[in-house]
Amino acid sequence: MPRDVILTPEGLVKLKDELAHLQTDRRRQVADRIKEAREFGDISENSEYDDAKNEQAMLEAKIAQLEERVRSATVVNPEDLSSDVVGVGSTVHVKDEKTGKSQKFTIVGSAEVQPGENKISNESPVGRAVLGHKRNDTVSVQVPKGPARKLKITKIDVGL
Repeated sequence: MPRDVILTPEGLVKLKDELAHLQTDRRRQVADRIKEAREFGDISENSEYDDAKNEQAMLEAKIAQLEERVRSATVVNPEDLSSDVVGVGSTVHVKDEKTGKSQKFTIVGSAEVQPGENKISNESPVGRAVLGHKRNDTVSVQVPKGPARKLKITKIDVGL
């Protein structure tokens, strides 16, 4: 059973854009490749044809997956976000109590994770730890190696 996909409004637009691109441009490109491969002659021994048909099957599977994501998406409403409590869509400023290092990241659904842009999943260890907490709360985050890290929430912004 597929789990709900939590998206920001921007994430939903990107997902729909990708889906539209695959359903139009990519489908047309793959169909053209199949047509070209058929023209090479006997399709029973035509590796180009087999490759194009495999690409078509993978494309259709990806389209079905994206359609399901769009159907089951829960979109975070920016008006429902608060700067009092951390939720999906919040930008959180934290300070590591051991190292004194400060970080800032936005909590997003797992479909929109982009570590390079400091967008972390609500399902990640840090995301799970800070959800539902308030400014000045200290949370404990279990890391794969070593003792748990203590992070103090210094500021919460609406990230959308």
